[in-house]
Amino acid sequence: MKTPKARTIRPRGTPWILGLIGVLVLVPLALILPLAAVAAVSGLAIVGGALLWRRLSTFAVAQEVVSKEIGVLSQRLVKLEAVTAALIQSRMQDSATTDGSARPPDEAVKALDARFNAGIEEVTAEIGILSGIVRELAAVVASQDGDIARLRVQAQAPQPKPVPQAEPEPIRPRPAPAAPPPPETEPVAPPMRLVPRTTLPAARPSDHFATDADAALLIEAFDGEGLEVFLQPVVTLPQRKVVAYEALARLKVGDAVYAPETFLPVLERHGRTTALDRRMLQRVATIARHLQGRGSPASVSYSLTPHSLFEPGFLRSLGRLVSEGPELAGRVVIALPQSSWRSLDAEQAALLAGLRGRIGFVMDRPIDLRFDPTALAERGITQVKVAAALLLRPLDREARPDIALEDLVTSLARAGIRLVATGVEAETEVPDLIDLDVPLAQGGVFAAPRAVRSEVLSASPEAAPPPPPSPDPPPSPPPQRRPFRDFLRRAG
Repeated sequence: MKTPKARTIRPRGTPWILGLIGVLVLVPLALILPLAAVAAVSGLAIVGGALLWRRLSTFAVAQEVVSKEIGVLSQRLVKLEAVTAALIQSRMQDSATTDGSARPPDEAVKALDARFNAGIEEVTAEIGILSGIVRELAAVVASQDGDIARLRVQAQAPQPKPVPQAEPEPIRPRPAPAAPPPPETEPVAPPMRLVPRTTLPAARPSDHFATDADAALLIEAFDGEGLEVFLQPVVTLPQRKVVAYEALARLKVGDAVYAPETFLPVLERHGRTTALDRRMLQRVATIARHLQGRGSPASVSYSLTPHSLFEPGFLRSLGRLVSEGPELAGRVVIALPQSSWRSLDAEQAALLAGLRGRIGFVMDRPIDLRFDPTALAERGITQVKVAAALLLRPLDREARPDIALEDLVTSLARAGIRLVATGVEAETEVPDLIDLDVPLAQGGVFAAPRAVRSEVLSASPEAAPPPPPSPDPPPSPPPQRRPFRDFLRRAG
């Protein structure tokens, strides 16, 4: 049985002829009467849209027909499968019977063969019809795509033409009174917006301290006793054992406590970010000394602002802070954003290299996951903090690593760098991080940031002596008292 051929769809000649006539008429009309040309193009666009809607409705009807035909074909295929199963079963019974067993009559076998052949021919015919319908639908879709592209070109092409053609209009009214030209020249005024402003930019809407009075209150709280320190633990996965803490700055203004995202813009405008980092690092050293006195091996990290790297003498002060307390080696950790690590100059890199072994280094606030473990290890970085959203959500092609995330964690660990997932706020994210072999995590699901007690920040080294100086008490007090007094003088 021959497969029936579906009728094909050829391009209709009428739309093409109408389009050619429209182009031949509209081009001269656009040169003479631009507004009339725009109105004519708009009318053609409306007519074209109506024709396109009609063709789309026809396409929807054809889709319904195809779906019905596919349903019928599926039913017949099921019927054919049943017939084939019955025929195979009868053939197997025929071959399995011995000479003494009863065989089905030849008429039954012939009837089954005829039924099977009829089913095959019927399915073949249906497949041929469906293939023709599919080809017809493909041709309809192709023609509709061409119509849509032509309509877009026709709708967009005339729009820039009225702009240069607006000049001939003022030429005709020139013999008339000179009053009409001024209104024509007023729409050309927008280029005057390119004149630069001399006033300061307005404050950002998200700034809670946009006015000078509010900013003065914040600076007063910062210079007073408003700066507080919160600690959030970093835990291991999957054991959830605390191994480190991150010190977070909070500023208390009145009865409200603000996060750095709120008060940092004000401190940047007043040049106080470096002062914030200095005060926070002093308190981080005090907290690290307190943890050491309690026998805890946990370190304390703090995220520096990028502006402090360019402050003269700031990096050298870090070395003096650690040299005055040798017991703090490795317990005070500073974190810098990825952009700062990538843009270090020679002097900054040399000063940071001199702090290796005494202060730990962390890279946080990444903008992408294209890490070079070898280069990071050469900088002395021991941890890389990445938001959990970057690890668990799809990333842009520019932010994706060159290798799989599992391999990225392994390559960092091979270089002696541990990955820390930050901002873990849902319990459902923890199993996914464990599947990625992320060793450390931090977030509200483990513990929320908590304020450090004032007595811890004001405690002296003698109140919580570290275990090593205990065997030799006489020589140990003098070197501890002097540095701490100097430390308090700089804090004051």
